[in-house]
Amino acid sequence: VQLQASGGGLGKAGGSLRLSCAASGRTFGSYAMGWFRQAPGKERECVAAINWSGGSTYYADSVKGRFTISRDNAKNTLYLQMNSLKPEDTAVYYCAARASIVVNTTPSRYDYWGQGTQVTVSS
Repeated sequence: VQLQASGGGLGKAGGSLRLSCAASGRTFGSYAMGWFRQAPGKERECVAAINWSGGSTYYADSVKGRFTISRDNAKNTLYLQMNSLKPEDTAVYYCAARASIVVNTTPSRYDYWGQGTQVTVSS
């Protein structure tokens, strides 16, 4: 499966951004999906993940209550709605697909990665 992330850019603290990840190739609905981010000098971390149906989700404590992950299997698209942005949300954000229906937060458990989109939040 090929993944194409978009929607990053410059946001202000307290503002919102919406990331999208368009998938092509194999059946999107058979994959668990995740959004990861990596800031300079830091390890890649999972900020949100979702199972094949959207019925099970995970959020990192740092984004819980501010970010929402969702998917539209009919459109082969994954979303990350980011509200109440903070400067510490600044990072490159990646979408990833896992050949399993089960949510996972470990980067090495994901099989396909998008190219990344930069999110920069100013104070």
